[in-house]
Amino acid sequence: MEKKKLIILTGPTAVGKTSLSIRLAKAVNGAVISADSMQVYEYMDIGSAKIMPEEMDGVDHYLVSCLKPWEPFNVVIFQKMARQAMEKIYGSGKIPILAGGTGFYIQAVLYDIDFTENDGDDTYRKKLETIAHTENGAKTLHEMLRDIDPKAAEEIHPNNTKRVIRALEFHAQTNRPISEHNMEQRTKESPYAFRYFVLTDDREELYRRIDSRVDRMMSDGLVEEVRHLMDMGCDRTMTSMQGLGYKEIIDYLTGEISLEEAVYRIKRDTRHFAKRQITWFKREKNVIWLDKREYEDEEQILTTILKLL
Repeated sequence: MEKKKLIILTGPTAVGKTSLSIRLAKAVNGAVISADSMQVYEYMDIGSAKIMPEEMDGVDHYLVSCLKPWEPFNVVIFQKMARQAMEKIYGSGKIPILAGGTGFYIQAVLYDIDFTENDGDDTYRKKLETIAHTENGAKTLHEMLRDIDPKAAEEIHPNNTKRVIRALEFHAQTNRPISEHNMEQRTKESPYAFRYFVLTDDREELYRRIDSRVDRMMSDGLVEEVRHLMDMGCDRTMTSMQGLGYKEIIDYLTGEISLEEAVYRIKRDTRHFAKRQITWFKREKNVIWLDKREYEDEEQILTTILKLL
């Protein structure tokens, strides 16, 4: 049976994936599925650097603004929603383009990772979530993970409590380290005929773009956006509010830090995040790197992609 086609366009935050994904979709008769953990939420436009309808240029986009900020969202939900979107796209005779920077989400779809072992009783997860909301909770959870699965602790950042909790829960339910499970899943063959493109750039140029993007978010009204979300009942315990740019502004609005400190932290942590994204993509197999320094403009990059397709 012939495998269905799938294009992946990813890379670190602020590298320029959005405009390239639209041009690519138009060139191949494709539709875009957002592989992003924040753009899925309604009312969270500025802090997530969300693509707006007027920027889509007639290209169909999926998994953008389709959940409320208080609704749960994780890799299992993403995988299910992405599969549904892909069926719609294939049904319309188009090619799905997974575009976004969340590597684990991309991997879940690309290799059809099986999460069933992680379903069922959520009592232990709730206990871990309670720990997460205590002082130094993230550090405590990460140390718990290091005790049972040092390799996973090495790969998962201490602040990524969602993934730390998932790893601890997986171990409790299966008595197996999640790093071992992930390694098995990584060796699976993809059910798709795919091309996996990673857009990258000079590190300093990327950091400059991140800083100017954060400045633009501030002038576009990020503080007002977060204030509005808090007025709607959103708080820092929600997954959506733990995203970069949101948790720092909450700290500012609750009087814990100055606005200057909030902006500094957003820039610093976004740079760290971009670095971790690059490390993740370097571990993935069958990846085609597109270094912007080797091309004159976006048109040249697109031409290269089309040749490789």
